Amino acid sequence: MSGLDEILNLIDAQQKQTEDSILKAATTKAKAIREEGEVNANKAYEEHLLKAKQQAEKDFENSCASVDANMKRRILAAKVELIDETIEKTITKLRSLPDKEYFELILKLAERHMQSDKGVISLGSNDLARVPADFGQKLNELAEKKGGSIVLSKEKADIDDGFILSYGLISENCSFRAMFEAEKEDVRDTAARSLFR
Repeated sequence: MSGLDEILNLIDAQQKQTEDSILKAATTKAKAIREEGEVNANKAYEEHLLKAKQQAEKDFENSCASVDANMKRRILAAKVELIDETIEKTITKLRSLPDKEYFELILKLAERHMQSDKGVISLGSNDLARVPADFGQKLNELAEKKGGSIVLSKEKADIDDGFILSYGLISENCSFRAMFEAEKEDVRDTAARSLFR
């Protein structure tokens, strides 16, 4: 073998050794990059999973709160509706009382609103048609106890039930609906306590 062949063989051997070294370094680096990529991917996956879980829990809590608020609104609406129905039934029941009981109730209500002055009480057309003969006298007796007087008007008032009590230019609508409206919140509170203990 000539010196040239030996040099070529030596160059080939060194080149092969360099190639092997480069390939080995590249393989090692590729493996390190792959391992680092897997670690980063797993870390990113875990972080994403944690964020997704937290978001899902938050969405679930928000949904539960929304459903709960909606249910409470519906329950409240149903309670208000039930109370309003009860008030309507009460008004109907009061209107349909027998004449004696009805006018005794009117006397009690009128007494609560009387003043020590000259007043006029007006009834609706239905009540004027069925008013007891001694009703005006009983009203006046109650008014006298308070230091005043009451006259039963022969003119019909524009109400379905109850009465309108007037003292000069000041009139008070004491129809059942007007009284319920004036005391609406107290009536609703009382009805709510009674219906929904």
